[in-house]
Amino acid sequence: MTGKIRKKTPEGSPYLPVASTVEEVVPLTARERLFRLRLPLGGGGGGGVAAYGPGQFFMAGLPGYGEAPFSVASPWGGEGSLDLCIRAVGNLTNAIHRLEAGDTLWVRGPFGRGFAVEEMERSDVIFIAGGIGMVPLRSLVKTVLERRKSFGRLTLLYGSKTPEEILFKDEMPEWEKKGLDVRLTVDSPTPGWKGGVGVVTTLVPGAISDPPNTAVVITGPPVMYRFVIFAMKDIPVPAGRVYLSLERRMKCGLGKCGHCQINHLYACQEGPVFTLDELSGLTEAFS
Repeated sequence: MTGKIRKKTPEGSPYLPVASTVEEVVPLTARERLFRLRLPLGGGGGGGVAAYGPGQFFMAGLPGYGEAPFSVASPWGGEGSLDLCIRAVGNLTNAIHRLEAGDTLWVRGPFGRGFAVEEMERSDVIFIAGGIGMVPLRSLVKTVLERRKSFGRLTLLYGSKTPEEILFKDEMPEWEKKGLDVRLTVDSPTPGWKGGVGVVTTLVPGAISDPPNTAVVITGPPVMYRFVIFAMKDIPVPAGRVYLSLERRMKCGLGKCGHCQINHLYACQEGPVFTLDELSGLTEAFS
């Protein structure tokens, strides 16, 4: 993976959060909400944030509740806007879910190495997501669609537990109009569901028509990765063009707590996006 696609932490102290303003809160499912934030610009160090890219993450928190890492869910537009999709699972995230427009959410970032968008140009791109793994993919999908003419075939394979848990479903018709082939599947269909039934790996066969000229992006639970990779075992996509995000392992975002350590790698520092060849032999990355 080349240095040109690395998005570095902005200059200044990464320990200093900045105040962002909640502009809009959009309910997505019973557990997920999209928070549209207005960020102060300025390049970090407590005075503002720098440009971010798809696949990077921010630390977000509230006084008295702590902070946690959240994947970027929007493309960088240059105007200081940031979307974070947050699932209510604990004290911090439930407190964030109580925020309304006009409230303050404290953020630090951006951190980490994102997706190699430039290296994917002039290629077919297959996006494969499971569950909440659609969150970091939204940023990448929207970024790629903004440059649609620079890419070949674009296909999204997305698996969810139920139709009600599909994230950004209302946005997908617009993505399709812009040239994204959307293929959905669920584990447990409900009345009226017209998509596929089964795990996301059932969508892999037949989705890749030109393996040497294809980039594959996989996001979701790490245990899902091994099954997707197994489903691709006879599809000769170069390992250096298979991208995986390990953002779910992160905790402090600074390489200090060791929570995201995989042998010699720290996901929050060297990643969270890795190529498959970079993870060769690191079976712990897929557990």
